[in-house]
Formats: sequence, C-alpha cells, structure tokens
Amino acid sequence: MTGADRNRRGRLAERSAVITAAGAGIGRASALAFAREGARLVINDLDANALEDTADQIRKAGGTVVALAGDAGTETLNEELVEAAVEQYGGLDVAHLVAGGARPLPTLKHDAERYHKIVSLNLDSCWFGTLAALRVMVPAGGGSIIATSAGAGLGAVMGLTAYAATKAGVAAMMRGIAHEHGCDGIRANTISPGPMETPGLLGALERTPSGAAGFAAQIPLRSLGRAEDIADAAVFLASNEARYISGVNLPVDGAIHSTLSSPDPMAR
Repeated sequence: MTGADRNRRGRLAERSAVITAAGAGIGRASALAFAREGARLVINDLDANALEDTADQIRKAGGTVVALAGDAGTETLNEELVEAAVEQYGGLDVAHLVAGGARPLPTLKHDAERYHKIVSLNLDSCWFGTLAALRVMVPAGGGSIIATSAGAGLGAVMGLTAYAATKAGVAAMMRGIAHEHGCDGIRANTISPGPMETPGLLGALERTPSGAAGFAAQIPLRSLGRAEDIADAAVFLASNEARYISGVNLPVDGAIHSTLSSPDPMAR
C-alpha cells in the first residue's frame, strides 16, 4: 500500500481497537478520531447511555463499533472487551486505556474505600486491560497499548496524592511492558494529559479567584487543552508513524511538565 492509498483509507484502516471511558471527554474524542481513521472499535464506559451516544455518532459517520458498558477496573470486563474484538474483527491491534479520574481531597481525608476506588479506576483498569490485550496481541505478533496517565503523575498536585501515585504507576507499567514485550512486537506508551477544557474543570475554575483565564495564563502555551488534543496523540501512537516509539510517556499539557510546579488555581 502506498502512502497516498493509506492516507485515503485512514491511518488506522483495517485495525481493531478497544477504547475505555468512551462515553465522554478524552475517551469519546479518541473513539471518534479512531473511527475517522478507519479503526473498527469496541468501546466501553460505565455510563451505558453516554456510551451508546458515542456509538451512535460513530455509526452515523459510517464507522464500525461494538459498545459494552461496565466497570473497566475489573478483570472480567476487560477480558470481555478483548473477546468482543476477536469475535467481531478477528483480533486486536490497539488497546487505548483511558478510564481514570479522581476528585481533589486532602490525603488525611482519604478512607480505605476511597483509596481502593482510586486504585481500581486508575491502576487496575490499565493492568487488567493490558493483560487482556497481551493475551491476544503476543500470539498474533504485536500490537499497540496506549495508557492514559496524567500531569499529576509527573508533578505534585494538591489533593491528588493517591491519584498521582496510580498515574505514575501507569507510566511505569507501560515502560515495563515496552521492555518485556518489545520482542513480541508490542509497543506500549503513555499519554499524560494536562488540564483539559472540560465542563467540570471550567466550572471549578470559575469559582476560584483567578478564574479559567488566570489558570490558563500560568500554562506555557497560555491555554487549556482539548480532548481532541489527546485523541490526536493517541491516533499517532497507534499508527505506523509511531512504529519505532515505545516506552514513552508523552505529555500533552502545553509544556506544564517543563515547569517546576502545576498552575495554582488559587493564584491572583
């Protein structure tokens, strides 16, 4: 296939992909971007209605998708997602593990239940998603695993210590997989988003002294990111253009990682 033919068909044509947390935000943007590039999808979210809305958008645009709602922090659900890709498309080429999140809370206010929920959502989801993907990708001769970390995994953020530990763990996990399974044709990479222009963040920032504009002014590129920025990075890492990139943690954060600290939402 020539480069021109590949561009016409999409960078991910004839590839199958699992994407978690596809009901909104980064997961939805990634699902839509992967579909536009020709990927055949199995998508997941805990919110069945939001997930089906994403699936409808993909189908209306001419894409191919299977939607399976459930908790991405469980081993069973991740196995079901990969099994669906194998049954529907004959295999799995890409696993984009997006599920994650946490609300800021001082460390001393975390009880055991909250802590374990953070670990399940952010670390277990990647661990079980990776294991399920590897069981199919290794015998097939390769594949791409793309995990979502966070800026909190690169630098400290007030109130997100437990979350930061899980997100740093995600990046370490992908480095380990890249090292251990590179010989099997597996590429494993991490994307670390900075602050994204989501309704939740914008609403929270409007209640701070500096507002969204003051927060964005502390970012080297002077703007919040968009979910599509992460989706574009994920498409690149899943494509042949990134064939020699593995074990990388790619910050998509407007250069926040290059500074000594994260923006302060309370700054005046």
